[in-house]
Amino acid sequence: MPETPFYGGQAVIEGVMLRGPELMAIAVRRPDGQVVVHRESLVAAADRWPGWRWPFLRGVIALADSLSLGVRALLISAEVAGEEKMEPHQGVLVVATAVALAVGLFILLPTVITGFLGRWLPAGVRHLVEGMVRLGLLVGYIATIARLPDVRRVFAYHGAEHRVIHLFEGGGRRDVDQARAWPLLHPRCGTSFLLFVVAISVLVFAFFGWPVLWQRVALRLVLLPVVAGIAYEAIRLSGRSRHPLVKAMAVPGLALQRLTTREPSDDQVEVALAALEAVLPPCYNPAEDNP
Repeated sequence: MPETPFYGGQAVIEGVMLRGPELMAIAVRRPDGQVVVHRESLVAAADRWPGWRWPFLRGVIALADSLSLGVRALLISAEVAGEEKMEPHQGVLVVATAVALAVGLFILLPTVITGFLGRWLPAGVRHLVEGMVRLGLLVGYIATIARLPDVRRVFAYHGAEHRVIHLFEGGGRRDVDQARAWPLLHPRCGTSFLLFVVAISVLVFAFFGWPVLWQRVALRLVLLPVVAGIAYEAIRLSGRSRHPLVKAMAVPGLALQRLTTREPSDDQVEVALAALEAVLPPCYNPAEDNP
């Protein structure tokens, strides 16, 4: 029996992007209050990538695919929301800068700090300390940007996205009142994925010892796709399984999501519902009319 397809997405500027196997939809509220929906067809990843069905490799493919669609969604939402239009090459530059900063902050800096502390640390605990430093930087970064008003608004749309995904998966009537009853946190969130990456990186990097700095940095960059592939399988499992151990594994990621989600307004949930309606196949007719 084929697996039930996942629906997911992300918050964008004044809106929500949702995607399924065949469609992507971006719903954005314009400055005049109107909700504008952009929808486009997608070619299934399994049709574009021969290795999609291979465990672990599909995680790397999914990460690259999500990054590409996420950037596109942000550019579209910025234009609809009344921000200055950004050309594609400008978007590429912004993403490249963000990736470089992320590598510097979450790959280079933790191993440099741990290398400095390493002269006083037993060799066996250096990787664990590096993971703790990486986690501390991640949590500190999220907590800092969450104080910015514009980011808090995006995080509220993030909460709206989670609620409508829960609503869809639960089979409820798709309206604001029903969505309001569902949680802000979701086990398949990208925030949880980041936490899995941090935890799994400790185990993977430990297999390669503690060489000099440049070798450590090179190894971490080369092994990042491996870590991402394992993390993808872990978060995929946490989204499907109801086993107590799997549910316990998801708890830290759900806790971290409390930093990246905010209580959405009804208007924001309305936008997320518009994205959901647009991304579902035209023939979709679930038993969601049950009260």
